[in-house]
Amino acid sequence: MPRAARTRLGFLYPPTGAEHELYLAGEALDPSVDVAVVGVRISGGDDEHAPLHLRATGSIPNLELSAKVIAHLKPASVMWACTSGSFIDGLAFAREQAAALTRASGAPASSTSLAFLSALAALGIGNVAVLATYPEETSRAFTSFLAEGGVSIDRLSWLDAPSGPAAAAFATERFIDGAAKLGVPKGGALLLPDTAVPSLDLIAPLEDRLGVPVLTANQVTVWEGARLAGIEGRGPGRLFKEARE
Repeated sequence: MPRAARTRLGFLYPPTGAEHELYLAGEALDPSVDVAVVGVRISGGDDEHAPLHLRATGSIPNLELSAKVIAHLKPASVMWACTSGSFIDGLAFAREQAAALTRASGAPASSTSLAFLSALAALGIGNVAVLATYPEETSRAFTSFLAEGGVSIDRLSWLDAPSGPAAAAFATERFIDGAAKLGVPKGGALLLPDTAVPSLDLIAPLEDRLGVPVLTANQVTVWEGARLAGIEGRGPGRLFKEARE
């Protein structure tokens, strides 16, 4: 029998230990989906969440190196799967990154930060609470990015992790407790913006507790990659159930 047609979703990811979520969520979308993850060179060490390092990691020449590798796998879409490395220089630059990745890979491309904006638009939500893992300066850069995209930030809290590995080491309870203390505006959503954090299992309990959509970095990254590839699949949270074009 001929092999069924496959769709490959491509992700460019700064390795921090949460790569498995891209595979789990991506391949759960539909039986025909394959996932390819290619690493991106990270700038900095223990302080990689500092803006100067994020700018180096997210520089277009650095991303193009990985995009040219993933191009050989002929993905149906490519996602720059790093929130901080895509919002740090604002909305216009995030769009420049995506355009450069499309040219280098030959596939439609976007990023985690742009995916947050797309997901909020698809849910019809314009105001949010943000529970960020980053230090204050980087956390405020994310809210500035959201504001450029027309999103109102009602509440912000940051956990001051200097790097992706430090954020990934946070206990689940830190996010549950932090979200409960932060609260979410009526009719809004809670955003957890760090692809380094394994957060797919946080979505359901937080949505049940808060009664609002919860958007996490790896969740919206997979959702946007699927959308660009023309796939309407299954996924975690109200985003996959309630989003509309």
